[in-house]
Amino acid sequence: MDYLWTPWRYAYMAQVMAGKQPDCIFCDAAARKDDENTLIVYRGAKIFVILNRFPYTSGHVMIVPYAHVAELNLCDGDTLGEMMHLAQRMEKAFQTNYKPDGMNLGMNLGRAAGAGVVGHLHLHALPRWFGDSNFMTVTAETRVHPEDLSVTYQRLRKALAA
Repeated sequence: MDYLWTPWRYAYMAQVMAGKQPDCIFCDAAARKDDENTLIVYRGAKIFVILNRFPYTSGHVMIVPYAHVAELNLCDGDTLGEMMHLAQRMEKAFQTNYKPDGMNLGMNLGRAAGAGVVGHLHLHALPRWFGDSNFMTVTAETRVHPEDLSVTYQRLRKALAA
């Protein structure tokens, strides 16, 4: 039997079992001031960038408005403009730090569309490489990440600070 070490999952599972999950993970993270623990790598005027705790690939972030809204039409133009500006900055940060073959950007609005956080829209941004869907993903429905979240946090926080 193979074991995959995922120590960060325990904290999440313990919160769920104790009924201590916040109403909205994004609003909770934005309100806190411990960015390293909440994994917020950048705070803008209307938008913040946060690492995905359960990433598809190393570098997977979410670009999130501070406003708790579920639909794009509820965002003002400045918020949407800042979101796209940060998507551009993430593209550059990925190219510089990860040298990917491509990049995915996407939103899932509503449960039927696959939203994991239904009430608070967010834009996923993640670097992609040829061959990053290996046998572990295909046959075992398991992802293997070569980089710890704390390393990803430091790399992207530094890249976005510039």
